[in-house]
Amino acid sequence: MTVLLRPQGLTALLMGRFGNALLWLLAALHVAALSILLMTLFTISEAGAAENGDVTCGGKDILVDMQKTDPAAYAALVAEAEKTPNGRGTLWKIEKEGKQPSWLLGTMHLADPRVVAMPKGAKEAFANAQTVIVESDEITDEKKATGSLLAKPELTMFLDGKSMTDMLSKEDVAKLERGLKERGIPLNAVMKMKPWILSSFVALPACELARKAKGAEFLDMKLANDALKQGKHLVGLETVAEQLTAMSELPMTFHVQSLIEMLDMGDKMEDLMATMIDLYLKGEIATITPMMKSIDPTKDKNSDDGYAAFEQRLITDRNHVMADRADHYLDEGGVFMAVGALHLPGNEGVIELLRKKGFTLSPAN
Repeated sequence: MTVLLRPQGLTALLMGRFGNALLWLLAALHVAALSILLMTLFTISEAGAAENGDVTCGGKDILVDMQKTDPAAYAALVAEAEKTPNGRGTLWKIEKEGKQPSWLLGTMHLADPRVVAMPKGAKEAFANAQTVIVESDEITDEKKATGSLLAKPELTMFLDGKSMTDMLSKEDVAKLERGLKERGIPLNAVMKMKPWILSSFVALPACELARKAKGAEFLDMKLANDALKQGKHLVGLETVAEQLTAMSELPMTFHVQSLIEMLDMGDKMEDLMATMIDLYLKGEIATITPMMKSIDPTKDKNSDDGYAAFEQRLITDRNHVMADRADHYLDEGGVFMAVGALHLPGNEGVIELLRKKGFTLSPAN
């Protein structure tokens, strides 16, 4: 049963307790490798998810009630979002004089049919493209993705004899075991995995796990596979190892705490995920981060500093990598580029970085 909470109740429950988990949920939207891991490692949880079989997601958009019950807080949230450059729209046209137009799509790494459907104009843009760019082209080849993971086992596994349970209290071990069991994952099968791998299972709602178990492709994977089927040139901007390295460079304490906090959130995570998806479908990308921050209004300066460090490594650094590596292909024209939507907005977002490289970008939706 899904627990639907009023904004005040949700804030009271989350206040000061779930800061790391909220950041990790943002990370899950940024790093396609997490979805790749779910697909690659799904033999662990496929039976449980398939048995449940429910692909109808619960959750409630917390901003709908916030507009009624706390309009001042909602107005402040919207005002913060409006300060962010390029914060609206998920499909952008990329132009350069003398070149065929290209397109930039902000994605969510989900198999939700509403997300996979893409905004108006995206299908046509994809059909006309000669080159398709995604975060990682390894998402089209399970063996390649697995090989990439096995080449650097330190990114996914404890190699020093430790296990996840060594870092937790008995109470938290029991909590982790229950949370994984609900997702069809036995703790003994994954206890040697690093916490960010376990978090990739815990972060997504059961409906999304069920979709993946039934073979549904998340948006980026579908685009990459369709590109290959249609004979288009497929380009990956990052490797799975690079994406996981970015995650692993955040402190271990951050990841362990995030994992436990997400388990504590329970059904409330469905409300957060539902809100993020609704904002994405409306193209209100810049509202996602202030929405997440507003859930913990008591955050202190140290937590702001923590978010800044997180944002630098998981978002800004990778924005530059994406823009630099896409530059050559975009200069040729006829490209359809798809990366996580939260990489688009901001002064150092992919849109502004591409403008600095001489491209003209305008919202197409």
